[in-house]
Amino acid sequence: MRGLVTWVRKQRWLLDLPLYAVFVAFGPNIADQQTWPVRMISMLFLLPLLFRRRYPRTVALLILIGVAVVYTNEIWAYDRGRSDLAMAVVLYTLVKAGDRWFIGFAVAIAGLDAYWGFTWGVNTLNPTLTIFGVVPLYLAAWALGAFFRTKEQLTEEERLRAELAASEEQARSRASVAEERTRIARELHDVLAHSMSVIVLNAEGAKLARHHDPDAVDRTLDTISKTGRSALAELRRLLEVMHAGEPARAPQPTLDQLRTLVAQSGRDITLEVNGDIADLPAGVALQAYRIVQEALTNMLKHAPPDATGRVRVTFAGPEIHVEVTNSGGRQPVAAGLPGSGRGLTGMAQRVAMYHGKLETGTLPDGGYRVSATLRTDAA
Repeated sequence: MRGLVTWVRKQRWLLDLPLYAVFVAFGPNIADQQTWPVRMISMLFLLPLLFRRRYPRTVALLILIGVAVVYTNEIWAYDRGRSDLAMAVVLYTLVKAGDRWFIGFAVAIAGLDAYWGFTWGVNTLNPTLTIFGVVPLYLAAWALGAFFRTKEQLTEEERLRAELAASEEQARSRASVAEERTRIARELHDVLAHSMSVIVLNAEGAKLARHHDPDAVDRTLDTISKTGRSALAELRRLLEVMHAGEPARAPQPTLDQLRTLVAQSGRDITLEVNGDIADLPAGVALQAYRIVQEALTNMLKHAPPDATGRVRVTFAGPEIHVEVTNSGGRQPVAAGLPGSGRGLTGMAQRVAMYHGKLETGTLPDGGYRVSATLRTDAA
């Protein structure tokens, strides 16, 4: 049953079939008698109405031509009732379709029909038929066509607005996901670059110290093991965040872990913290930690093994200042260590997020200095 209903809805011309039958059988007519030839002509005259939904222009043109023939032929003029009904359907169809040129044509024919109605009506002593029958019929057809056209336009506009809103929401969602994935990828780069640098450089140091300082080798291997496990654990957490889509729940390092970070580097680095960093906003603390991490990674990549370093973190007022320096040397033992080339770019992006300032450059002794200031009130 449901399939039959669906099929009938698709065959829209079936909806016009009862209307067509009513027009042919019971349409008003001025003549006292109707012969079958006249009825057959009426059936052919009204037949195009069955296809008005699919071919509105062609059907309108055929009906308008037929109406014009009715006006100019005294025999068919007696069948004016059906032509008026057909004309009303044509007006409704054209106005609903919004075809301006054909609407103008139809209005001209309707005006001729009204004029012909008055002249014919005077001759038959019945001019009220046009005034109270035909003209209101045409006006009603026009009004119905305009009403349903406006309704369809409003429905279509509402549908387009809903689609646009859904599309914009999807775009915002995709942009948000992409932005978060970019941030996570940057975090992943920083973590792995630092951890791999620590592992590689400590492994090289252990290889050099294995003959004259076995205890140092054991300590170095222990550092490598701890660093590797820590890197794997953080990598696992970050991957879980990317799959779960809940980045806010991922545990992030804080400035309280700077001492561990410095110790894992395996270098002679001094850490100095001024101010109560526990009061820092979480976002600022994370970015400050990552800046220190990236600066130490660069030190491990480019500074010689005997280079010393200093990390100074100062929190005062609306700003936190991070400074990482290292002494110079002639040849970096890890010159062949691959880098991404994104360290300074990543630090610059982190500083820009909090309306801060980044300064980097070579020191007079050949060392390097990274100085970053972040605004805590921009968090």
